[in-house]
Amino acid sequence: MGYVIGLDIGSQSAKGALTDPDGKTVAKAQVPYSPYYPQQTWAEQDTRQYIEAVITITKRLLTESHINPSMIGTIGIDAINDGLVPVDNCGRALRNGILWMDRRANDEIKEFNSRFDPNELYRITGLNPDASHTAAKALWIKKKERRIFEQAKYLLNIASFIVFWLTGEPVLDYAQASSSMLLDIRSGTWNSSLCDAFGIDPSLLGNLCDSISVAGTLTKEAAEALGLQSQTKVIVGTGDEQAACIGAGLLCEEALCDITGTAEPVICFSDRPVFDTEKRLVEVHFSSFNDLWQIENPGFVSGGSTKWFAENLLLSSDYSLMNELAGKAPIGSNGVCFLPCMSGAMSPTWNESARGTFTGLTLSNSREDLSRSIFEGICFAVRDNADHLSEMGLEYSSVRIVGGGACSPLWCQMKADVLNRPVVSLPSAYCSAAGTAILASVAEGNFKNAREASGQISVSGEKYEPDHEHAKQYDSAYQRYLDCYYSLEPFFVDHY
Repeated sequence: MGYVIGLDIGSQSAKGALTDPDGKTVAKAQVPYSPYYPQQTWAEQDTRQYIEAVITITKRLLTESHINPSMIGTIGIDAINDGLVPVDNCGRALRNGILWMDRRANDEIKEFNSRFDPNELYRITGLNPDASHTAAKALWIKKKERRIFEQAKYLLNIASFIVFWLTGEPVLDYAQASSSMLLDIRSGTWNSSLCDAFGIDPSLLGNLCDSISVAGTLTKEAAEALGLQSQTKVIVGTGDEQAACIGAGLLCEEALCDITGTAEPVICFSDRPVFDTEKRLVEVHFSSFNDLWQIENPGFVSGGSTKWFAENLLLSSDYSLMNELAGKAPIGSNGVCFLPCMSGAMSPTWNESARGTFTGLTLSNSREDLSRSIFEGICFAVRDNADHLSEMGLEYSSVRIVGGGACSPLWCQMKADVLNRPVVSLPSAYCSAAGTAILASVAEGNFKNAREASGQISVSGEKYEPDHEHAKQYDSAYQRYLDCYYSLEPFFVDHY
């Protein structure tokens, strides 16, 4: 049994955690980077930054922990879902990675919908036909960048790209594959009708494996770059939201998981696929375990909205300023309402044409009001999904907030009041890295299974009780948010 490393590749930074055989974290490291937005609704990342971040983090972990490289037994990778990187035979990226929030493939989705019933797609895959999913991005590359498509040996998601660089093995787990629009969510196999409809050979996406399976050992080149030994194993890994749930210990009790990162997935677990056939607000995804499904809204732009506001309007990357300003405004933000649709809408409906919007502005409104309205709008989108999951019969005994947003007491209390439920925040930016370290630790033999390891983690956090008087005030503000969205929805469709 040995030490393991969990690497979490996010939208705005990469993080790493090195844990001992008992699951105790002995070192952590983080490297920031920023996506590119070359055109409206596009979002890309230079994949060299991912590789550089993995190298830098691994070396920092070794330096900080003073662990001999020979003691590192296994590495685990998790990454943002729905990214796509075309690579050649050697694993070299043929272009920038296309990120989850990218919506360049809207026309491809419209064309697909004209040929394939969206209701049938949802029945098979549990997914909405949406440009965020990987099959749409793959089809866009096939149609708009034909030369790159023909050169590509594989079209890999981001975790698969990193694992391929580390091992030379093209693999992906069922959880990430379940966000492709090509996988049958019941059987866990590729659906031939959908593969034909998109014109995508699923072998381009890598070999389907369990998250915890060992993909291979480090290549000589990767081992030298990381400062590790070539016998170090690398597991297939999983998506960042799946890893975050493991790291937060959420596989051991019924809970609603609110992951406040660049995006904000809202997740319930189920022992069977539960389909939202009427509204299709939430999708069905595999978890990192083949016997559990995640019934979830995969995430509207959340932390991405706060980052945009802080940097472009407050002219500061210090989130404490935004929190301070928001705390000075009253509930309801003095009439200002923000719709967090900065990359289309996934709440309260799915609408790729929707755009982020402030309404209710007057000359008396201040940056305090606008700051608070950003937080409130995101809280209301969380409520859209939490309420709907309850309506679907998916009850939960607790609400846990993980991710960067869990570090804001103001925001966490706001969510408790908006949801009118107690919430527990786990203010660690390393939940996903810890989760994928757990998967690696199981592969290393340190634990019998991930449930055992997740259950042994001491999950502690700050509990926030709802203020019921505040909850009543938020009910009115929430209704205004819904009215604003549904009033503007025809405008979005007509004008974008």
